[in-house]
Amino acid sequence: MSIELQASQQQTTQKGLYEKDFVRWIETTVGQLQSQNYQDVDWENLIEEVADMSKRERRRLKSNLIVVLLHLLKWQYQSDHRSGSWKSSVREHRRRINDDLKDSPSLVPYLHEIFAECYGRACEQAADETGLSLETFPRICPYTTEESLEPDYLPNALDEQEE
Repeated sequence: MSIELQASQQQTTQKGLYEKDFVRWIETTVGQLQSQNYQDVDWENLIEEVADMSKRERRRLKSNLIVVLLHLLKWQYQSDHRSGSWKSSVREHRRRINDDLKDSPSLVPYLHEIFAECYGRACEQAADETGLSLETFPRICPYTTEESLEPDYLPNALDEQEE
């Protein structure tokens, strides 16, 4: 059997492994890269997976930010329903965001880029969850990016602000 045919069969096997057992495909690919066996690497799927990693990080950041903003809104606009779970959720999702930003500082500009969009989504979700009208919430986010990520920041209730 020719070397080209063997290489072609190896590539086919790798691509099949990708479809059938993703974890095994990862382990095999890592082993091939570590041993510098580049000719057998399933490059097409590897490139796709690496590109998707960035997208997943961005989606995760966006999702965590929406949760933080949602619970800040609920904390502020439904002070009579405040719960430890809201506070705990804000703390946990802030921690996740801050960990992600520490691990990938290049996400910081993206955080600022998506902040207004995430606030809009948080308002929609807050309206759905609280039964309050969407117009109840300010069109522009009342919290800065920094406040939103500050470990101990929680907004005052509306009636506390008027005093």
